[in-house]
Amino acid sequence: MGQQQLLLIVLGIIIVGIAVYIGINLFSVNAVEAKRNNVTNELVNLASMAQGYYMRPTTMGGGNHSFVGWTIPGQLKVTANGNYNAAVDQDSIVITGIGNEVVTGNDSVQVKISVRPDKYRVTIVK
Repeated sequence: MGQQQLLLIVLGIIIVGIAVYIGINLFSVNAVEAKRNNVTNELVNLASMAQGYYMRPTTMGGGNHSFVGWTIPGQLKVTANGNYNAAVDQDSIVITGIGNEVVTGNDSVQVKISVRPDKYRVTIVK
């Protein structure tokens, strides 16, 4: 009877170990997805600001149908979710967001958004 009890204890420890391992992996995957969603939400906010700048006349602090002159506001360049950079062109902007949480090794989440006057397109890089 002692061997059977010992075998059940070892089997229970193995099952609990596997459950803990799976739980840690699920938590890590969900944390990465949440960070990617947060970076994407901030990029959409910046895209909306850029489109507003494009539509406003110069006299009201806008670009008068041009993205030239638009910059990411200082307090939004680095946030709790990541760092943001913009490449501005006459009729488009590409904003890149790099998350500040390391995913695997030395990789971070990276998302790009291409902004046009009437639409934007999100691309998940990592």
